[in-house]
Amino acid sequence: MRILKFLKSKLFLKQVLLAGVAVLVLSFILLKWLSVYTNHGEFETVPDLTGKSLNVAQMTLKENHLNMQVQDSANYNPDYPKFSVIEQEPPAGSKVKDNRKIYLTINPSGYRKIRVPDLTEKTLRQAQPTLEALGFKVGRLIYKDNIARDMVLQMMHDGKTIEEGDKLPKTAVIDLVLGNGNQP
Repeated sequence: MRILKFLKSKLFLKQVLLAGVAVLVLSFILLKWLSVYTNHGEFETVPDLTGKSLNVAQMTLKENHLNMQVQDSANYNPDYPKFSVIEQEPPAGSKVKDNRKIYLTINPSGYRKIRVPDLTEKTLRQAQPTLEALGFKVGRLIYKDNIARDMVLQMMHDGKTIEEGDKLPKTAVIDLVLGNGNQP
């Protein structure tokens, strides 16, 4: 009975009311401080940096109070100049806070070099998809007298014979010397 009497007393109701007011005041102060501390409602627009050099991108980001983080790229894109920005995250036009990091992917100086596989004594039907899967292009098909029709006898690049393990840039054109099915 004492507990019920205490819960109905003026002293208890006064304490509950003071606690509620204190929570409301502290919440209001905390929300105002948080709004000021996080610059609530203040944004910077991310500029479009694609195609720009690294130095120009860095200056543009500094003017907009943004930071830059360069990510390495192994994918050469011939549509953009060497060492220019090919991708950015967040994308252009996004609204971000001051001093936010903008992640930039840079175009390398050229295609990476890939090892040439051993295709001698393989058929054209096997060699062509293998080369294309690696990123090479099949150029001229040169036929020589050999009993095995469409068997790869030799691989060439820019008129020079290439061997297994040689490194060529991706998208390099490889000419194949094939047997024509005639006895030598």
